[in-house]
Amino acid sequence: MTAAGRRWLRAHAADPFVQRARRENYRSRAVFKLAEIDRREKLCRRGMTVLELGAAPGGWTQYVRERVLPGGVVVAVDRAPLAELPGVQVVNGDAGDEMTRKKIIAACGDGRAHLLLSDMAPDLTGVAATDQARGAALVEIALAIARDCLRADGVMLVKFFQGAESAALRRRCGEMFGRVKAVKPAASRGRSREQYLLCRALKTPPAGPS
Repeated sequence: MTAAGRRWLRAHAADPFVQRARRENYRSRAVFKLAEIDRREKLCRRGMTVLELGAAPGGWTQYVRERVLPGGVVVAVDRAPLAELPGVQVVNGDAGDEMTRKKIIAACGDGRAHLLLSDMAPDLTGVAATDQARGAALVEIALAIARDCLRADGVMLVKFFQGAESAALRRRCGEMFGRVKAVKPAASRGRSREQYLLCRALKTPPAGPS
């Protein structure tokens, strides 16, 4: 392991959110990002149907499960394996793939999703322009799934990375949603360009049940 790798591991182990996640038996520190946004924005409630993209290793999934079950539906999607969580429907596959998209639609059911969460992140190259373009492509995938799966009154929370693509991504979300704002929870590391776009008021209600 390189010296940089050892430094990262030491910093990660000392991270208070990592330590708290271990104490509270959550699968990742990312759970505290969603928990903070949920407290501020009132995203989750009992009985909702929630679709989560980029779910592995499952920290967000654990939190959502606690908030919407019993009575709700949780659909967790990822290319990587996701350890079983009772009451959660897991769709293993690439969210950008058409066959996976069909499985997602079927899992959400006729009522569609009240909330779409996307914590998808690209495989990073270290080249800012490439990484931002890859991140933007994942936002586009989330928007396409929102068109297929989100209720007329549904809400979308999607990860993006600040950079040259940021303004264009916000405009794209604004083409589909009436209200879009950027949020950065405290659990997002200060040096990270990671933020989330919170999107409400779908402009073109989906066809079919909602």
